[in-house]
Amino acid sequence: MTTTLAAPEHAQPAPEPVRKPRWVKPSVAALLLGTGLLYLWDLAKTGWANDFYAMAVQAGTWSWKALFFGSLDPGNVVTVDKPPFSLWMMGLSGRIFGFSSWSLLVPDALAGVASVGLLYLAVRRLSGPGAGLLAGALLALTPVAALMFRYDNPDAFLVLLLVAGAYCVVRALEHASTKWLLLAGVAIGFGFLDKMLQAFLVLPAFVLAYAVAAPTSLGRRFGQLLAAAGAVVVSAGWWILVVALWPAAARPYISGSTDNTVLELAFGYNGLGRIFGEGRGGSGGRTFTPPAGLELPAGVELPPGGRGFGGGFGGQTGLTRLFSGEFGGEASWLLPAAVLGLAAGLWFTRRAPRTDRTRAALLLWGGWLVVTALVFSYMSGIIHPYYTVALAPGIAATLGISVRELWRGRANLAARAVLAVLLAVTAVWSFLLLARTPGWQPWIRYALLVLAAAAVLGLLFGTDRLRRLGPVVAVLGLCGALLGTTSFTLATASSAHSGGTPSAGPPVASGRGFGRGPVGGFGTAQADAALVGLLKATTTKWAAAQSGAMQSAGLALASGRPVLAIGGFSGSDPAPTLERFRQYVADGDIHYYVAGGRGGFGGGRGTAGQIQAWVEANFAPRSVGGTTVYDLTKSIN
Repeated sequence: MTTTLAAPEHAQPAPEPVRKPRWVKPSVAALLLGTGLLYLWDLAKTGWANDFYAMAVQAGTWSWKALFFGSLDPGNVVTVDKPPFSLWMMGLSGRIFGFSSWSLLVPDALAGVASVGLLYLAVRRLSGPGAGLLAGALLALTPVAALMFRYDNPDAFLVLLLVAGAYCVVRALEHASTKWLLLAGVAIGFGFLDKMLQAFLVLPAFVLAYAVAAPTSLGRRFGQLLAAAGAVVVSAGWWILVVALWPAAARPYISGSTDNTVLELAFGYNGLGRIFGEGRGGSGGRTFTPPAGLELPAGVELPPGGRGFGGGFGGQTGLTRLFSGEFGGEASWLLPAAVLGLAAGLWFTRRAPRTDRTRAALLLWGGWLVVTALVFSYMSGIIHPYYTVALAPGIAATLGISVRELWRGRANLAARAVLAVLLAVTAVWSFLLLARTPGWQPWIRYALLVLAAAAVLGLLFGTDRLRRLGPVVAVLGLCGALLGTTSFTLATASSAHSGGTPSAGPPVASGRGFGRGPVGGFGTAQADAALVGLLKATTTKWAAAQSGAMQSAGLALASGRPVLAIGGFSGSDPAPTLERFRQYVADGDIHYYVAGGRGGFGGGRGTAGQIQAWVEANFAPRSVGGTTVYDLTKSIN
């Protein structure tokens, strides 16, 4: 592998040639246009995607306060269990264009296009346009990327902010720029406001790359990194400070926390609770009772009392997790090759100067890949396969850089041999992944093997003609390596997804349909037409109240009227209290209480259970479209 830096440490050369090859601009345009088409085409067929977040966006289009806090309803009773950055983006879109499925999802799709573009720019600055284009294409053609950039979960904007942070680190590396390093910290801070501690998984890689390769003294590097840490704290902490200083009685309850604070949510349920399991890290010892009629994924079993249910989503911990079950089809297609490419790149640059650009790029993106992969592999709490979208930029950039450098050094037998190994491993793993869905397009897995085999033979035995046959070998290799992941990506983009646990790939690849299709999985529910009509006719502050957001979200979205989700997402949060709920009823703020449904993990216990018991004791039930409804304007006492 060749390196691209031979200048003194304090005199970094220009990051790119003055004149770019003619093919660069049209290639970049094709990449961005193709990505936009992939992520934006027929976007509205997904509907509301995850009703849970769509409900909060809807509330944000009605109330600025709800938008700021990320409340589930415009009355600001309880928030979602995440910080609100992605809700701000989707809510602003809804306010500008009117709330609809399209305005909800377009910001996420545009975040995907921007992520691909920024990844290209970041990789290009240290490794050239060829590596940048390959990295951008690999990100765009990752199945889980096509899933989450067409969805309303927070992950789309998390990826954009992390890639933006990496781009800023790259710019800082060029001339030891404090300004760009501070901007990287700002990007990570806002990433925290999108998905809390998950945004910090890239920090070790950012620190390592800058500490090793920045062209300045060790003392200045250390001081700059401390300043960047301060930028992270400030850009993440301003919102936390505002929430902390806001009187608790005048703001919504922070869902998922045990003490109504953002910090407890960040380090408890969304922090240590995710890493060590539901019973630790401030989870409050909450238990899970499966909603009626919910079909769990194949192989998922609930431990006694429902503890640690989140681990069931992710299967067993260990290095094989990312290759097994639904995880395998989400983002692992190129993971083995990326790891091998990283190892080869670091070996070939082991004697390069400290500020070597290629090694710096590998430390940055490879560190992102390794740390994130290890955390995802061993975390014992709630983890969903679609979380692996945060791995995709690290995989794409690491592989783009290593393949470009190996191809540049293809006159060397060792470089060609490593390239051949990368290609062979990718083809074999893609074949095995596709074989998990034998009934879906079986020709693809055999075609990619033939293409990859031809490219491997060309690399290993076409030494004398490689200069002339180079473009043919490159095309064959790319087709063989990318046919599997591309086919899964296209199948993902062409399918409608819904619920809180969507899966990439064709429908047959999703096991027992958990979280796919028009109904199924957390965060999606179909509301009865008669019940929706009843709510549409209301004029009260809330048309209805219901335990948990899993079904109440569907009622709010279908009726276009505010619905109070008692207890937040799972029905387990103590908001509103029974006393507050009774006051709402006395003030005439809630017209109906909707019983039953799938909302509520609490199993009738806690605040939600107390409210339900009070309603049943004081109001008469009636059936509307098969659902039991209580008219809270007509007490029987």
